[in-house]
Amino acid sequence: MFKNIDHIGIAVRDLESSKELFEKLTGHSIAHEESVPSEKVNTAFIQIGNTKLELLEPINGEGPMQGFIDKRGEGIQQMAFEVADIRAEMKRLKEAGFILLNDEPKRGANNTQVCFIHPKSANGILVELLQKG
Repeated sequence: MFKNIDHIGIAVRDLESSKELFEKLTGHSIAHEESVPSEKVNTAFIQIGNTKLELLEPINGEGPMQGFIDKRGEGIQQMAFEVADIRAEMKRLKEAGFILLNDEPKRGANNTQVCFIHPKSANGILVELLQKG
């Protein structure tokens, strides 16, 4: 069962200018920045209440985030839901017919475990499952 919406991911071409834009837009400062080399992405998080915006910039114009930007341009790329037990949720969703993009949880930003559900299974939205800790 999903616990809450953890964050909304936004694909950006330039992290520095996007950080400035979203800080001005939201009135909130960047709370955390991290590079995730395995996903070829640099991230910056803005905390707004119980939810975060995650700005996602491709590293060196490579990886899935660059592919997303090339195909669709900048914009909302994913919705992430926190779960208590990612392996149990992966099993439940797979049994329910959802297409998972990874068979095992992967390391995500902020010391999380993550799994992605293919957009074809979720009305065109890339859904991220996220387990903290």
